[in-house]
Amino acid sequence: MKHTPFITNDAVVFGMLAVILGFIFISSSSDKSFWKKFYGIVPSVLLCYFIPALLNTFGIVDGKSSQLYFVASRYLLPCSLILLTLSIDFKELRKLGNKALIMFFAGTLGIIIGGPLALYLVGSAFPEVLFSNGEPVWRGLTTIAGSWIGGGANQTAMYEVFDVSSGLFAQMIAVDVIIANIWMGFILYGSQKHAKIDAFLKADHTPIKKLERKLEDQQAGKSVPVTVPRLMTLLAIAFGVSGLSHFLADIIAPYFQENYPELSKYSLTSTFFWLIVIATTLGLFLSTTKVRKVESYGASKMGSVFLYILVASIGMHMDLGAILDNPILFLIGLVWVLIHVIVLLLVARIIRAPFFYVAVGSQANIGGAASAPIVAASFSPYLAPVGVLLAVLGYAVGTYGAYVCGLILSWTFSSI
Repeated sequence: MKHTPFITNDAVVFGMLAVILGFIFISSSSDKSFWKKFYGIVPSVLLCYFIPALLNTFGIVDGKSSQLYFVASRYLLPCSLILLTLSIDFKELRKLGNKALIMFFAGTLGIIIGGPLALYLVGSAFPEVLFSNGEPVWRGLTTIAGSWIGGGANQTAMYEVFDVSSGLFAQMIAVDVIIANIWMGFILYGSQKHAKIDAFLKADHTPIKKLERKLEDQQAGKSVPVTVPRLMTLLAIAFGVSGLSHFLADIIAPYFQENYPELSKYSLTSTFFWLIVIATTLGLFLSTTKVRKVESYGASKMGSVFLYILVASIGMHMDLGAILDNPILFLIGLVWVLIHVIVLLLVARIIRAPFFYVAVGSQANIGGAASAPIVAASFSPYLAPVGVLLAVLGYAVGTYGAYVCGLILSWTFSSI
């Protein structure tokens, strides 16, 4: 028998989510030793999912009946993608040299092919892992691909595009966060041993030192004071471009549905799919114009705020008991990351790329904008912007890369 949730008013629920997010981010930025130790063990992003999930699990709210996720995914998600991608500075990326971009895309390739290969290898040994409560697991893996190539926004896009159930998604989030944080620990350890790893890779570290000296002179003067006109500018760009994306998606999707219905298996008849693709593409286009300068107004920060509201609304759909339904999924995650690492090291050895590029290229994919700068700064504080630039590039290619990974998974496992 289904019980009526304790709170049914979405305005109250949204207020609760805002308080939860505020508490998480205030405490995670605290200098107190307790919170530093706590968040050193428990990632803040996991709490953004987990605490709303507790509200749903114990019947305080009902995520399925709430309209908050629909509003966040249709209105805030495209805005988040636009604000996160328009800050890309292609000129600065070119200054990083070809090796940085090669290693980034090598990491992306490792994730795209690693997912299908990991599912095949683990599925061959444990066939029961191919399905979770009757649902094909490959669909859920697309959300991990979205997260690992791009970030939470891209993950949510795959959640919608490949029609993943909330129960399977809860399992995927656990695999995503836990495996990603284990791998980050290895990278941080490797950053302290980079000289030995560079020797193994036969790489020259001197270009990194030169880059460090250049970036050292570029640390100040990049932000401007927050004002109402500047915030309104960000809102105008985000929601204006999002509105245009909705307008175009409402034209393109029905056209494919009417004239090419067989392309539905590629999501080309999905309005949401076109909304995400168009928003990402327009954000990339704006990054080549003067609009990119609004990053100094706090564009990526506002985009992150929208994203975490979305993250919390997704958490409300979770049944935490589903995490224990399929523990073999964690083995898939481990094999997946291992394939990603093998591809990175092979490419690094071929082009003699320093371990710095391996570490940041990997973390810009799997960790994203939150952790890639941390990894870069573990080599040198002045190199943190390199992590930011590559991570933002991940937001741009995340939707495309994860979608390709999803198609490969679909072609390989949909007939099972």
